[in-house]
Amino acid sequence: MSMSDMRFSPGQFLAPGVDWLNANLHGLFVAISQVVEAVLGFVEHALLAPHPYVLIGIVVAAAFFFANRRVALFAALMLAFCLFSGLWVASMQTIALVSVAVLISVSVAFPLGVLAARVKKVEDAFLPILNIMQTVPPWVYLIPAVMLFSLGRVPAIIATIVYGIPPMLRLTTLAFKQLPKDLLELGQASGASPRDILFKIELPTAAPTLLVGLNQCILMSLAMVVLAGLVGAGGLGAEVTRGLSRMEMGLGLRAGLAIVAVALLMDRLSRGALQRHAPAKLV
Repeated sequence: MSMSDMRFSPGQFLAPGVDWLNANLHGLFVAISQVVEAVLGFVEHALLAPHPYVLIGIVVAAAFFFANRRVALFAALMLAFCLFSGLWVASMQTIALVSVAVLISVSVAFPLGVLAARVKKVEDAFLPILNIMQTVPPWVYLIPAVMLFSLGRVPAIIATIVYGIPPMLRLTTLAFKQLPKDLLELGQASGASPRDILFKIELPTAAPTLLVGLNQCILMSLAMVVLAGLVGAGGLGAEVTRGLSRMEMGLGLRAGLAIVAVALLMDRLSRGALQRHAPAKLV
């Protein structure tokens, strides 16, 4: 028996399962694709419908109201760079994709993280799964997503969601496990309901760690932007891919800097808003 005959190929074991899923759950995958496309299309339309100057003004005003003057000025500079670099549409597509992915990732990771913090068995069950998810290279997530949803924005956003869940889940669990016991006991002794304890004691106290988790989720999602361009997701990732494939250094550099601008914009907006509304906890 030659060495080539002894090779292990996981594809021969996974292919029948993928074929079964495509044959029996095709309607479910189509429905998921339609929902994701609809939500993503709505967000993109909301970002691209106004004139760029109008949208910049709206974002700057919102940043000034929810954060502070410095964040508003920074947002104006980052959006101006995206506009005058000629990558406004691609930048808005990327912001839409990342925003939807982060929203879904946080919606999934936050309740699971709270549950893991309160139930030890759940945390023990999640731990090896999270270790594997954070060890696997990001582009590997695109393979099953493309197999089930074909090429386009849907597999890109699903892979981005999966890639963004682990850091938010881990840090949510850590945030709630580190809550001071005396504060919780004080809330219970004062007759506060579980809802009041959650929103008035636990969330404000856990806010700094939750903020770190949100920032990590945003950065992880943006790390998938370039890879998402390989499967037809569009946005700045497609521009980076086009610049590399055509050896256009100028286009690739502009797109790369635009990704940095988008990352800084989303990071400063989220951090500034949370610091404004929880100044005592987010020093």
